[in-house]
Amino acid sequence: MHRIGIMAAMHDEIAGLLKQMESVTIRSIGMRDYHAGLLHGQPCVAVLARIGKVAAAATAVTLIREFGIERIVFTGLAGGVAGHVRVGDVVIGTSLLQHDMDASPIFPRHEIPLLGHSRIGADPALSAMVEQSTRAYLDHDWRREISPATQEAFCLSDPRVHSGLIVSGDQFVSRAAAAQSLRDELPDALCVEMEGAAVAQICHEYGVRFAVVRTISDRADDTAVHDFNGFLAGVASHYSAGILRRVMTALETGTAA
Repeated sequence: MHRIGIMAAMHDEIAGLLKQMESVTIRSIGMRDYHAGLLHGQPCVAVLARIGKVAAAATAVTLIREFGIERIVFTGLAGGVAGHVRVGDVVIGTSLLQHDMDASPIFPRHEIPLLGHSRIGADPALSAMVEQSTRAYLDHDWRREISPATQEAFCLSDPRVHSGLIVSGDQFVSRAAAAQSLRDELPDALCVEMEGAAVAQICHEYGVRFAVVRTISDRADDTAVHDFNGFLAGVASHYSAGILRRVMTALETGTAA
């Protein structure tokens, strides 16, 4: 059975997973600790990818080259860009694009030089499994795992799942003008973050199946930095652990229930 690689950009997102893993061995490569073991009965390698496109790409390459990973699930946070994407919602990336890639006029804006693509599609089957697992988590689990006080603090009531375009760039988008610029340039973008499209490029080049799942922590505007750490610890860490718990169950049973 092939191992699945689990990547997270922030420590709080992966800490809960590491506590659930069994038979763990750790290899330190490139200033990262790769935890190989069993998660809910499934062999996996979990790692903190760090923040930014270069860091995430380097982590993905190591998972593929050193551990023979053939599937990667990347969890993390994002700022909502589309008007209907709210804090507490989850976005599953069907395609990913680097919004700060611009080698024009040699290549079209957003196109990855020499690759011929600006948008890279995630694996449909793996993404569908992650989406179904996310829906199951939001239907059955999140209310009992996140305290009522935290739910109230972040106005969580009916979180929804969206699928579509995720855009990535080496900048934390925290100004309303910047978010509007993304909407104008990429009207179908659902959310913005700092790593996913780089991992998508690596997986495309190596022929590795991947899925990207993002919890919406803010609206990518002037309120984006308000209690970010509180949301990460109180909400996103539970989402990541719970969704991946259901993904591992789905892999074991062949379903996404």
